[in-house]
Amino acid sequence: MRAEHKHAMKLRRRNLALTVAYDGTNYSGFQWQSPPRVAVQNVLEERLSKIFGEPIELAAAGRTDAGVHAFGQVVNFFTDGRIAVDKIPIAARSVLPADVVVREAREVDRNFSALHSAHSKVYVYRIVRGAANNPFVGRFAWHIDRPLDVDAMAEALSLLVGTNDYTSFRAAGGAPNMSPVRTIYAAEIFDGELFGADVLTIKIHASGFLYHMARNIVALTVAVGRGRVSVDGFRKIFAARDRSLVPATAPACGLCLQEVLY
Repeated sequence: MRAEHKHAMKLRRRNLALTVAYDGTNYSGFQWQSPPRVAVQNVLEERLSKIFGEPIELAAAGRTDAGVHAFGQVVNFFTDGRIAVDKIPIAARSVLPADVVVREAREVDRNFSALHSAHSKVYVYRIVRGAANNPFVGRFAWHIDRPLDVDAMAEALSLLVGTNDYTSFRAAGGAPNMSPVRTIYAAEIFDGELFGADVLTIKIHASGFLYHMARNIVALTVAVGRGRVSVDGFRKIFAARDRSLVPATAPACGLCLQEVLY
């Protein structure tokens, strides 16, 4: 929602919240971009405007980066449109591309903000293991063809739980004045199978995330799994508050905003 239009938008009768899923592969992130670049927000605003018969401007729970996916992104917007909430996902299906889906719609209190009302988020990161990548999961996972010590990775992730300064996992380019202190409620790894692929999933539930924080955590955790960094080394890098000690950021394709909690 553009700051200069916020007052006019809030004069509209309804505040609607949508839960949105998208494959971020072909988009320049979620946040609106100037053409010719296309972000998920560009598509949602343009296509939802056709349904509601008026310009739509969204606020979102998070600004996922280029190539990052979402299953539980939440957006809200104000509208005078009268369409019933249970009809919105059906109507959206007729105007949105196949890689963007409105999973749920609901009417919310006027003070609800997808961004400011959220109290925590869950991100998952998927790693597919094996000699060859799997075409059914390749767009949504980081392919690693070397053995990983999953027990060591789990031990390293457990060190992150609590309220801490996560500067070591903060990339340059985010809001410079934002506090690096966050609370991680859970950080775990588990094994599974998807379309026949051996998939490791790292799940992080936190009060909020710094720029590239989840992908940098994954990068260092994978270094532990590969034996390049010990669990004690992970602990020391975390405590050092120095991003330069963390390996290159994990690929965007494996990351998904799974859920936003209110």
